[in-house]
Amino acid sequence: MLALMLLLAIAPQDLPPAPSAPAAPSKASPAPNDEAWFRRDQAEAADAAAQRGLAWLATQQSDTGCWRGYVGHKVMDNYELLAAGMSLEAQRRQGRGHLGVTALCGMAFLAGGHLPDRGPHQERMQRTIDYVLQCQKEDGFLSDAGTRMYEHAFATLFLAEVHGMTSSDRAKTTLERAVTFIVDGQNQHGGWRYNPFDRDTDLSVTVCQVQALRAARNIGIRVPTETIDRAIGYVRQSRVTRGRTKGLFYYKIHGRGAYDKDREYAINAAALTALSSAGIHDDDLRDPVLEFLQEEYGSVADYYGSHFYFWYGNYYAAQAFYQAGGKRLETWFARLCKDLLASQAADGRWRNDTGPGDAFATAVACILLQMPKQYLPIFQR
Repeated sequence: MLALMLLLAIAPQDLPPAPSAPAAPSKASPAPNDEAWFRRDQAEAADAAAQRGLAWLATQQSDTGCWRGYVGHKVMDNYELLAAGMSLEAQRRQGRGHLGVTALCGMAFLAGGHLPDRGPHQERMQRTIDYVLQCQKEDGFLSDAGTRMYEHAFATLFLAEVHGMTSSDRAKTTLERAVTFIVDGQNQHGGWRYNPFDRDTDLSVTVCQVQALRAARNIGIRVPTETIDRAIGYVRQSRVTRGRTKGLFYYKIHGRGAYDKDREYAINAAALTALSSAGIHDDDLRDPVLEFLQEEYGSVADYYGSHFYFWYGNYYAAQAFYQAGGKRLETWFARLCKDLLASQAADGRWRNDTGPGDAFATAVACILLQMPKQYLPIFQR
């Protein structure tokens, strides 16, 4: 299953925009190794694996431009299907798909420099864009086959990256409505939850929306300053202030389950990514989380290598480490590359046994392995 990189129109004094994505080169290759956080041979091996992954993804795209996946959500260590979600068989029959997985697959191709107007996958990219655009409802909500706010955010992020790279007017119109839907759906706590206009809040869904808003803002879409301020305020309030996990972040601080999850790999990576996206680079905030991610990576890889935890967690860990840079990024990327190269299947895919499915895992793996190219805005500083 690269939505990975993930990051508001705000007055210039509020936040500096991230740099625009560079034009794709005629031949895919790693970006210059200015910061020496990856070796050339390492990046080339990673890119070769990513190309095999993209080739497999190409065989899985439907005629309507989407990729299919199980529509559900994480419950403890399990992934439960939604009663309102469409089954894989129904998706096949009706030409429908998993919107979030499709957005990540599109990002995986963008991460390799593949655009709808150039490259060997240009027709595939155009079908992907057309599919995402037609998923928008009258109220601006992006959804298909029963998907919810997670998928809306990833689709919004994908459209922001498409518009930033191609200046598509059609994508801009849909993107503006999708952004308005996120802004209008922010609740009293400053966050978001699984369903549109939910009064409950969690850090994971909230960060997804923040990433989408940041990407939209960076290419000129208006996002109210208040929306971002309230969201970042919620993230800050979620930080553990004392005890052995001081400096880490809770999954929830309101309602059922509040204050009982503070050592979640994905949640801590997502929280740090959200703060970095908002221009907050404080060593006191950053160091405890990065140290935790470094320590926990091995356990996550060993016990959850084909689980939703591994893929979703490292999608955000990649952004957290990238923003930090230096030796930490170099060490983490080397470990990740080694694990991903070892776990790739012979046909080019990566496995996701608990979660939306193999297209999800393969898209995320391709996004991560193509980090050295730095085409996606989520992997630019």
